[in-house]
Amino acid sequence: MGIRIEVEAGYPVNDEMERVLGLAEAVGEPVSVTFLWEGGKEAEHAVLVPAAMLALWEHWAPTAYPTRDAGDEDQAETEEPELAHPEEFGAFTLFRRRVGGRTAVARGGVVVAELLNPDEAHWLQEQARNVRQGFMDPKQKAAFEEFLARQPPLDGQRRGD
Repeated sequence: MGIRIEVEAGYPVNDEMERVLGLAEAVGEPVSVTFLWEGGKEAEHAVLVPAAMLALWEHWAPTAYPTRDAGDEDQAETEEPELAHPEEFGAFTLFRRRVGGRTAVARGGVVVAELLNPDEAHWLQEQARNVRQGFMDPKQKAAFEEFLARQPPLDGQRRGD
């Protein structure tokens, strides 16, 4: 389980954002973040995933997150986000990616986390878990096959009969 943190993002205070980013890096687990916009606008939810954990999820996930239904012709094309300067919050710099809508969080020139859509984070985590649970390295697979070959048949007959 991650930690839920709410941050007002209307006029973010550098040290407040820096503390949130630092906490996520220190925890080493996904952190749910809710950005509350001024003027009663709808809140934006994101998950701050440490870079090492995201790399692990993406290693095991069999395909990329389906951002658009291929058969949905009525869905409007998504516009590319406008190019903007990176945002700095103390030791951290946020880089909004134009493709995929993620935001990379860097410290000292190294990406330490990424902000993802909660649905994408959940999908990646589930896909990685499912694939990883079904994976056996070659030695483990050979040992398991040997174990199965030694088991008596369920119906009382010998194997190969």
